[in-house]
Amino acid sequence: MGASMIKLGVNTVLFQAFDLRTAMEHIKWAGFDAAEISAIKGMCEHLELDRWQAQASDIKALMEGLELPITAMEEAALDEERLMKAFEAGAELGIPVVNIGPGGSSENPDDLARAIDLMAKMAEKAEPFGVTLCVKAHVGASIWNTPTTLEAMKRIASPAFGIDMDPSHIHRGGEVPRDALKQVVSRVKHVHIRDCAGDGPSPGPPELQACGRGDIDLMGYCRVLVEAGYDGPVNLEVIGAGEYELSRCAIIAAESYGYLNACLTACEGR
Repeated sequence: MGASMIKLGVNTVLFQAFDLRTAMEHIKWAGFDAAEISAIKGMCEHLELDRWQAQASDIKALMEGLELPITAMEEAALDEERLMKAFEAGAELGIPVVNIGPGGSSENPDDLARAIDLMAKMAEKAEPFGVTLCVKAHVGASIWNTPTTLEAMKRIASPAFGIDMDPSHIHRGGEVPRDALKQVVSRVKHVHIRDCAGDGPSPGPPELQACGRGDIDLMGYCRVLVEAGYDGPVNLEVIGAGEYELSRCAIIAAESYGYLNACLTACEGR
């Protein structure tokens, strides 16, 4: 199935202490094909949705100058007002995917229905912009495992809705990521990828989120993606490196590229 060519990128949140140009240069130098731009309010706003128009020409120039497309943005919050700005920015900048977490709590069953209803509404609003709203299962949130992911898939019909499948959250939810992926891959439109040492609840320090350092069978995970014909973005998302010097962030990116590129090449996905 060598026809699918998976684009590997990095979420700029790994470089949250540095400006966007620095982040994108290092992502490019590490060998990646693409980037995911962080628009996470209060954590890392390389894309400031409240003033994205003012940033648009600089971001386009960076993508062109570095030949590094931005394949997704992480807006994170299930917030109607911010998502409308994200859809507008995505359409203008040519960023096809907007990633969010589901919010809510796994302890409160009502939160799941609320999140699904709002995502269904927002996916329909994404349609005219030509962007896809993707949600990932998130430890402790209303969607946190395969059954809750399948519930969202069942109840949201919009073609502008997809699953962002992050193996580390599924691993920390007590499932085997490669097996969970098989059940949801038909609707996967984005993959956040990182490794994870131990069972959580946190993904561990940034260096142990580097692909190949933790306990997740990422080779098996990549094989499922390729066998399913997945050809969407796969973006490394490493959190918690805000205090790290630039070289440490770059090493995490480069090590992860080497590992993921080897896995995907072995599976004929690159």
